[in-house]
Amino acid sequence: MAKGQHLTPHQKRIVRNYYQNRDTLMLNRLSELVSDLYVCTDAKAADRLWKRVETALSNLGVRKSAVRAMLDRRDLRAVARLLAERH
Repeated sequence: MAKGQHLTPHQKRIVRNYYQNRDTLMLNRLSELVSDLYVCTDAKAADRLWKRVETALSNLGVRKSAVRAMLDRRDLRAVARLLAERH
């Protein structure tokens, strides 16, 4: 935040709740991305979705080597299995 800006108690609660529920939010986002990738037919759209998958996996704390392996192979089943393990 810029110097002199302060959060109201309500805003502080929103930020705190976001970080407390970040794993759940990322799991939900990842499940939506898996669904979107499954039905995606456009290569450019799929590239954008895979970038978002990478971000979601990183935010979940998945090892970088595992993320890289899934992304290099574009292994949607591996992402879905990881998602099922985490839920």
